[in-house]
Amino acid sequence: MQKTLYLFASGRLKRKDNTICVESEEGTKYFPVTSLRDIVVFGEVDLNKKLLEFLQENEIVLHFFGHYGNYVGSFYPREHYNSGYIILRQAEHYLDPGLRLNLARKFVEGALSNILQVLRYYQNRGKELSAYIEAIASLAEERLPFCGSVEELMAIEGNARGYYYDSFNIILEGAPFVIKGRSKRPPADPLNALISFGNSLVYTRVLTEIYKTHLDPRIGYLHATNFRRFTLNLDVAEIFKPIFADRVLFTLVGKKMIGPGDFERHGAAVLLKEAGRRLYVKELEDKLQTTFHHRRLKRNVSYQTLIRLELYKLEKHLMGEETYEPFVSRW
Repeated sequence: MQKTLYLFASGRLKRKDNTICVESEEGTKYFPVTSLRDIVVFGEVDLNKKLLEFLQENEIVLHFFGHYGNYVGSFYPREHYNSGYIILRQAEHYLDPGLRLNLARKFVEGALSNILQVLRYYQNRGKELSAYIEAIASLAEERLPFCGSVEELMAIEGNARGYYYDSFNIILEGAPFVIKGRSKRPPADPLNALISFGNSLVYTRVLTEIYKTHLDPRIGYLHATNFRRFTLNLDVAEIFKPIFADRVLFTLVGKKMIGPGDFERHGAAVLLKEAGRRLYVKELEDKLQTTFHHRRLKRNVSYQTLIRLELYKLEKHLMGEETYEPFVSRW
């Protein structure tokens, strides 16, 4: 099974025969190119064109994060699977207001449904979350179906996430952290730092999976296709952030695996230290490799595989073969 290679230490990344060679203060390590899905770089890493050509030949995406864990950008190799037919269908569904609105609504439906599943999970474990559940369910059931524009959808999703983030203080009652609203640039407290870091990892993971399909990541529906490089991964990530990023956050903070000492302040920003990022990445990878019984496929699949399956469903929708319905967790 292919894996994601995370590089935290500074050093050099290069090709050595048919392997990826990592030279750093932690030593020299070699990774068979066939074993890698993508590479996520946090440290200060030197590389050259020879390596990029090698990555392109082997369909490996390279993601760069800044020193403090902020997403910087990706080396997205020349697409191997892009289909002119699918790109035309993507453009058709974007340019037609009705078709675009329908897909954008599906992404918000999936996001809110999975948010509600997370809240019900903790409600069943003794957390008093009924007010948040009722507020978000009301938005999902009474307002979402009647939205007439993507802007309205974004507003409803924003309102729902506002309630959701407020609920973190109940879910994590007794933890040394409190969230006072969502703050992104910069994150103003530890919980916001964790949310931002986790979301960025989900965005890049979805982007890597898009690369393995016929889809073009530049054409999104909920997030406007404009001068930004990628938008489709942002759309699809909305579905998975609650069940990947947020569940990892609750585990790390709730079990006191991450505490105040794992953060540092830089001006107005609160940032996760390297040790905390390493813990987060390990917990996320453990989650992605976890398997569950897929009711439709009638077999066990990993959460990592689930992302690819979601993209295949989207392709079928664009081709008119099957109406897209977002994945909703059942645990």
